[in-house]
Amino acid sequence: MERFLDTWRPRTLSILRIVSAFLFMQHGGQKLLGFPVAQRHAFDLLTLSGVAGVLELFGGFLLLIGLMTRPTAFLLSGQMAFAYFIAHAPRGFWPLLNGGELAIMYCFVFLYLSVAGGGEWSADHLRSAYPRRA
Repeated sequence: MERFLDTWRPRTLSILRIVSAFLFMQHGGQKLLGFPVAQRHAFDLLTLSGVAGVLELFGGFLLLIGLMTRPTAFLLSGQMAFAYFIAHAPRGFWPLLNGGELAIMYCFVFLYLSVAGGGEWSADHLRSAYPRRA
C-alpha cells in the first residue's frame, strides 16, 4: 500500500493542479472573452476585475501546464485572498452567506501548490529532469 501511495502522491498533486487551474481559468475566460458565459457588465482591463481576469486566465494557464507553478500559485493565492476581503468579507462573516467559499478554497489550494509544486505531470518537472548545459 505504501508503494502505491508513494507512486500516486505526485500524480494526484498534478491532478489537483490541473483541475483547479482549468476551473479557475473559466473565471478569467468569462471576464476577458465572455466565455463560457458572458459577464453581466462590459470588460475594462484597467479595473480590478480586468486585472483579475488577466491573472485568472493566464495565471491559470501557467498552472494548468505546470510552468512556474510555485510563484504563479503564490501570486494567485494572494489574488484570491484579496478578492475575498474586497468582494466577500464586507457582506458578512460567514463565507457561505457572503459567497466567498470558492475564493477561500482557491486561496488555500494555490497556497498549497506554491509550497508543494506542480507534481510529476508538470512542465516544471520536465524542465528539472533535463540537466542544463553550462
